Amino acid sequence: MNTKNASNTLAQAQQHLIAGEYNQAAKLYEQAIASEPDVIPHYWYLGLMLLLQNKEIEAQITWMLPLADVEEENIPAYTQELTEVLQLEAERRENLEEFSLAWVIRQHIKEINSFDINNLLKIVQLSFKIDKFEGVEFEELEIIELLNSQNFVDLNLELLQQVLQQVLETPPFNKSSIDFIKSCLPYLINTPYFIDVLPAVMKIGHIFKLPATAAHLLRLYLNLDSNNLEILRHLAIFYQNAKNYSQAIETAKLCLSLSTEIADKIFAVHLILCNLVTTGGYWEEICSTKQELEALQQDLITSQPHALDEVRTLGLLTASFALPHLEDNPDNFRKIHNQLAQICQKNIQAIYHQEFKRYSERHISHRKTANYQNKLKIGYVSYALRRHSVGWLARWLFQHHNREHFEIYTYLINYDLGDEISQNWYVNKADKAHKLGIKALEVAEKIYDDEIDILVDLDSITLDVSCEVMSLKPAPIQVTWLGWDASGIPAIDYFIADPYVLPDSAQDYYTEKILRLPQTYIAVDGFEVGIPTLRRQDLDIPNDAVIYLSSQRVYKRHPETTKWQMKIIKEVPNSYFLIKGDAEEEPIKQFFYKIAEEEGVERSRLRFLPQDPSEAVHRANLTIADVVLDTYPYNGATTTLETLWMGIPLVTRVGQQFAGRNSYTMMMNAGITEGIAWTDEEYVEWGVRLGKDEALRQQVVWKLKASRQTAPLWNGKQFTRDMEKAYEQMWQSYIEGK
Repeated sequence: MNTKNASNTLAQAQQHLIAGEYNQAAKLYEQAIASEPDVIPHYWYLGLMLLLQNKEIEAQITWMLPLADVEEENIPAYTQELTEVLQLEAERRENLEEFSLAWVIRQHIKEINSFDINNLLKIVQLSFKIDKFEGVEFEELEIIELLNSQNFVDLNLELLQQVLQQVLETPPFNKSSIDFIKSCLPYLINTPYFIDVLPAVMKIGHIFKLPATAAHLLRLYLNLDSNNLEILRHLAIFYQNAKNYSQAIETAKLCLSLSTEIADKIFAVHLILCNLVTTGGYWEEICSTKQELEALQQDLITSQPHALDEVRTLGLLTASFALPHLEDNPDNFRKIHNQLAQICQKNIQAIYHQEFKRYSERHISHRKTANYQNKLKIGYVSYALRRHSVGWLARWLFQHHNREHFEIYTYLINYDLGDEISQNWYVNKADKAHKLGIKALEVAEKIYDDEIDILVDLDSITLDVSCEVMSLKPAPIQVTWLGWDASGIPAIDYFIADPYVLPDSAQDYYTEKILRLPQTYIAVDGFEVGIPTLRRQDLDIPNDAVIYLSSQRVYKRHPETTKWQMKIIKEVPNSYFLIKGDAEEEPIKQFFYKIAEEEGVERSRLRFLPQDPSEAVHRANLTIADVVLDTYPYNGATTTLETLWMGIPLVTRVGQQFAGRNSYTMMMNAGITEGIAWTDEEYVEWGVRLGKDEALRQQVVWKLKASRQTAPLWNGKQFTRDMEKAYEQMWQSYIEGK
């Protein structure tokens, strides 16, 4: 075969290859080999054609034939030549998105050269694309060992980052995955690619809700950069979310020692305070830390910073979270908090100046053309529309909304794909639902694009993303409802309340206009109840004993309120106190034992209960109690509703702040005044009276059971009508320019 004919034959073979006609191409390469048996590349291509026909053994034999007759020192060069042929074909198949075929070809490259790190990484990447990744590939391919030994050249860092990103975004994580991540970090730490790794770790911790895994990954990073303040902050948060409170406190204290900016110090002290409160002990340190936080907040207000970055800005509002748990002084608290909220909003609007300007300009033009006759578009934004107190309580508003007059939109931040509450109530029952991540601008743009008329925030300062969204004011009317309390952000127009949950003087220290619904700011049609698992005999409590119960998260525990509760137990013979909450077991026990000893109550009268496996079982188990003792200065909310629904008498101390009046408004809207205390002494008196007077307890139980058919608290439909009237009033005021 002359050179011209050989060239034509190879060109035809290539055309057959591209056309997928592998058998015809193979015949042409066989002809080329017959004519030119010493031209080794012909064997490479013939073997490739056989491989593409699933004749893997024949392909391998074909590749081995020419190597049997060459000098040993020339084998590496020929092997490299074969690898390049297969590499080009694998890349061509990847470009054609024929990933399964590319994966097979790269497996053969691995057989030829098991140390080609880039090829091994490509195999893993392709495993994801064809849903074959099982988490054991790193060990089987010996990638981790190779990365740790650095026994390779020309590592493709971009490819390494892409594979790492895919691993980080694909839980669950096994030891092999963790070891791979660890082996990658030294290569990426000082490169532009590392910036893409941190968001993936945030996603693991916050969206996939694997804070312990996220903390482990950040610790690996700190091995390389031990004083990185941003990483330490995130690490402290992940420790806290993983309930590793001692490590969270230690890490937050390290953050504080490394901080030079006031905003950084505020956030570090906030983290320390939250974790101290959550452990339920160390009260002297809690008080001194609270004072330190308030002093730092005042220093920042005095300095009036206008150029804080996004991270520091958002930390300002969430740093106030713990304070109402410690003191009922809303006048003083809100004066400070509202100023922080104003600083926060100014900085966020400056950071996203163009977006904020665009939103504002449309609000101005929209007001001129607004039509009251159209359906109002109501948007609800929250991370808590899931298995969460807010998620359980907001359901009935979605159930009863009048769809002839209102279009309902939901913006689910940090959406949990596995949460049936989100799906069944807040996705399926919305006219349009957006399942979003944790980027505030993405959320704000969706709200703006949907042309929402009234945006309702259910998170308040419990989520910095929601605060950022509301600060940008993507909707012309913005409202806070149901969450922690009003956020104080000036861009929020209204705060939903009722005649009881805020005192008459509250408007003096709220920046939002307080809109009081006629009866109650919250109502539910009821709760799902399971089968009880608690028995008196299992707790070694006599059948004729009086059982008091307090079921709250530990950060709502206050030593002064706990003293009142111990006074009640001491005063009521044959009484026991069940304590249920979520914290480190030993510290919370010591917290209660210490106060019990001070008040002369035997430890044997206290019982500590674990969390129940589900909300429905928790509600069923409430019925073991004769009386529930509420917390103060931060009352129960969902727990109070559940207690009243189950027909159990409740003792609550009424405060001045929103969080200190939740149980009061709920009891009033259930038609119950027995157990409402206006002083510390009354709290103890009601607790003792309800414990000693069985007839009084039974009377309250009957009232609560009868209230299910009559009380505003259990009428979700009427509550929804009241909310809708409030929305219409807001809209009317808006289009009239008031």
